[in-house]
Amino acid sequence: MSLIESVGPQALPELKGQVEKILAVAKQQGASACEVAVSVQQGLSTSVRQGEVETVEFNRDQGFSITVYQGQQKGSASTTATGDAAIKETVAAALAIAQYASPDEYSGLADQALMAREFPDLDLWHPWDISPAQAIELALECEAAAFAADSRISNADGTSVNSDIGCTVYGNSHGLIAGHAGTRHSIGCSMIAEIDGQMQRDYWYDYGRRADRLTDAATIGRIAAERTISRLGARSIPTCDVPVIFAAELAGSLFGSLLGAIAGGNQYRNSSFLVGALGQTLFPEWLTLDERPLLPGGLASSAFDGDGLATYAKSFIENGVLTNYMLSTYSGRKLGMPSTANAGGARNVFVTHGDDNQAALLKKMGRGLLVTELMGQGLNMVTGDYSRGAGGFWVENGEIQFPVQEVTIAGNMRDMFAQIVAVGNDLDRRGSVCTGSVLIERMKVAGS
Repeated sequence: MSLIESVGPQALPELKGQVEKILAVAKQQGASACEVAVSVQQGLSTSVRQGEVETVEFNRDQGFSITVYQGQQKGSASTTATGDAAIKETVAAALAIAQYASPDEYSGLADQALMAREFPDLDLWHPWDISPAQAIELALECEAAAFAADSRISNADGTSVNSDIGCTVYGNSHGLIAGHAGTRHSIGCSMIAEIDGQMQRDYWYDYGRRADRLTDAATIGRIAAERTISRLGARSIPTCDVPVIFAAELAGSLFGSLLGAIAGGNQYRNSSFLVGALGQTLFPEWLTLDERPLLPGGLASSAFDGDGLATYAKSFIENGVLTNYMLSTYSGRKLGMPSTANAGGARNVFVTHGDDNQAALLKKMGRGLLVTELMGQGLNMVTGDYSRGAGGFWVENGEIQFPVQEVTIAGNMRDMFAQIVAVGNDLDRRGSVCTGSVLIERMKVAGS
């Protein structure tokens, strides 16, 4: 069996057998219930800089994690070993932890009736037959295209080609044992430009399950160079209250903050600015945000969540209204609500968009700031206050005038959500949240 075969779909029967063995050992040692996840991952990572190879790394990781229950006491343990002795020792360690844990009335496996039963092929397995030498050649081609794009590109900050494959199987004492194999590949390039003593850095990349659908290396290098050159001459601006556009590659973070705020853990801990907001209007009525966990080829697709529940399509925001929290079995029990099959997070979230591209959004904005870089975390999850360092471009009369740096953008997330004017059709599909550029009616921009 080749290395790829030992990690791919062909490895599922063996990993399922390991899960069965671990569940049996847990039962023998006295667990009233348990759940286990076994995984094996491997990857190739290469990077070059200034025409020289910096790193060539091959990694292979395997192991399992187990959670056991003794009544309503819970213990967890994990290991990178999978032999019989390691299984017995790890199960024993989890049970020892459970003995000292306080009983929790909300702990335990999800209801057996809710376990996933159908496991469609979600088109997640697309291995890249690429050797280290070929990956290095591709990275060098990407970097060379960036240097060739403009004489002001003075240095390279690293160009990488990565390929990762893996297989995971989950099982619990309800009898569910299911798994999937998946692939992820990327090409990325970061460059440095210099003129009149000022230096700027920017990047570009592509990421997906299929290598044959990645943007070609030379184009990624050229885009990285163009983005870097466009930042030369950046300066601050006076403090002002103006419309702001979040470029598509950053806009997903806005909706990621929403998902964090409606996550069950933050809800039952009262640590969210959206505590108790179910049923409230948070966005303009034209905006819908929905989850598609069974999307073929999706970067986050899965037929089951971290509790083994069958995933399903749902909206979190429908016509501007918050229609669902994001709940696991445990957080749902804490809130007295059913799980939304979101243990482990949301999977493939899509945001409503219009017909305007980013250029049309600039025209609609007229005067304001196009944000293409964010720094720091800057969100108080309890209050919703938002403040982050930013860079981008100043816009007048719908046209970019000059690059901007060393400013801070601030607002409150509730206000920002409510003041979304438009979402562009320039969708960024490289993450678990798919959205275009987002135009917000007004934010505080603090500059010089």
